This record gives sequence, C-alpha cells and structure tokens, in this order.
Amino acid sequence: MAELNQDSGKGGKGGKVRSKKSGGKVDLTAMVDLAFLLITFFMLTTSLNKPQAMDVAMPDKNVETDKQTDVDVDEHRSVTLVLGSDDKLIWYQGDVKKPIQEPAVIDYSKDGLRAVLLKMQKLVPQQAGGKDMIVVIRPSEKSVTRNIVDALDEMKIVDVKRYMISNRIMAEEIELLKKDNLYND
Repeated sequence: MAELNQDSGKGGKGGKVRSKKSGGKVDLTAMVDLAFLLITFFMLTTSLNKPQAMDVAMPDKNVETDKQTDVDVDEHRSVTLVLGSDDKLIWYQGDVKKPIQEPAVIDYSKDGLRAVLLKMQKLVPQQAGGKDMIVVIRPSEKSVTRNIVDALDEMKIVDVKRYMISNRIMAEEIELLKKDNLYND
C-alpha cells in the first residue's frame, strides 16, 4: 500500500513532551489501479493502422518460365501503356503496327492517364461486344519504379479489372518512345 507521510509540525527542542500527531495517510492504491485500468483500456480499444497493399496475381511457380507463350487478345479490348522516361508514357489501343487508337503521349496525372483509362473503359465494351478492357503495362528500360507504381495506382482508382505488367517491350514501341524523346537517361 502506498502512503504519504507528513511532518507533525514542531521541529524545535524544549517544552513539554507531547506525542507526535500523525498527519494523516493518503492511500494511493486506488489511483494507481485506475491509471493501469485506463492504460489497458486505451491499449486494447485503439486500432492500429494496417498497411495497405495491392493484391497482384502472380504466375504459377510450377509453370516453366523458359517458354514464352503469347496470348491472343482481341485488339478492340487491349490498351497498351508503354512507360518511358521523364514521367511520361505512350498509350495506344490494338496492335502497335496498326493501332485502332493512334499512339499518344500522356503523363500520370488525373487529366492524363486517368482520363484516358476512363474514356477507354466506356469505349472498349462498345467495340468489343460488351467485354471489358485489358490493359498491358510495358515499362521500358528508361522508366523508373515509381512510374509502374503510379500506373498500378491508376488501375486501382479507375477500377480496371484486367491488367498485366509485361517485361517484353517490342522494337516498334521503343521506336515510338525514341521518336517522342521518351527514351532518355
């Protein structure tokens, strides 16, 4: 039990001998118990921030990665984003050799990439018979990791259901980047 002791008052010598009066005791046990109860309550009731991570579907580890398998996708459904340098990218719809939507240079802002994705999200189902859009993200050697993260963030914001990151970039796409000065160090 915690106690608070106080001096009785007279500290000098002489005079009558009297018994010392105790100054009263203050029991601090209840206050300590209350403090620990409050600390415990707030520790148990606070919620910790959980890290936010995006779910990414990865290929099966059991499949051989040596074999490059091409997947045929309807040209009307595919939108390709070729990530270049200087925080810019080129997008086109369909095949790079004969695109449905001509290649255009945009940035990662809401007026750039987000506007294109929203426009194509409405246009693709009309062209492809009601099927949703597939976005292919192709980072070049001159793009930085932040560009990939920004593109993935836009996929989440716009709620694109099907997208993939491809590590194969075609020579024609590199030529497009060089033509628009987006293949710089």
